Amino acid sequence: MRAVVTRVSSASVEVDGEVVGAVGRGLLALVGVGRGDGVEQARELARKVHGLRVFPGEAGERSASDLGLPVRVVSQVTLYGDTRKGRRPSWVEAAPGEEAEPLVAAVAAELRARGAEVATGVFGAAMRVASVNEGPMTLLLEV
Repeated sequence: MRAVVTRVSSASVEVDGEVVGAVGRGLLALVGVGRGDGVEQARELARKVHGLRVFPGEAGERSASDLGLPVRVVSQVTLYGDTRKGRRPSWVEAAPGEEAEPLVAAVAAELRARGAEVATGVFGAAMRVASVNEGPMTLLLEV
């Protein structure tokens, strides 16, 4: 399981011209599910995202968990696109939608269980994701 996590001032997702969710200052996590991933990887990814110390503070770097900041979780199958050969990405390593959708939902559920306010996109939809990056601070996580 992979995630691109960005520290944001704001992030929103629009589907069919309608905003389906937005967050202010917090994190945007684009989550990709690979073949063979399971619930344990979803839990571990959520733990890492929520605990990432990427926000400046007087006593050192702080996490979204420390500061009570929201997380926007958006499914992102393209994180498993393999571009090492040719010009057309291969999706062989990406989990099929019926496997990936419940695991992206499990990441969001685990974040909520840890006390995070979570907004999500719509799995499989053509989404317009907008974000205002802070820093910028963007990290690639893999579990």
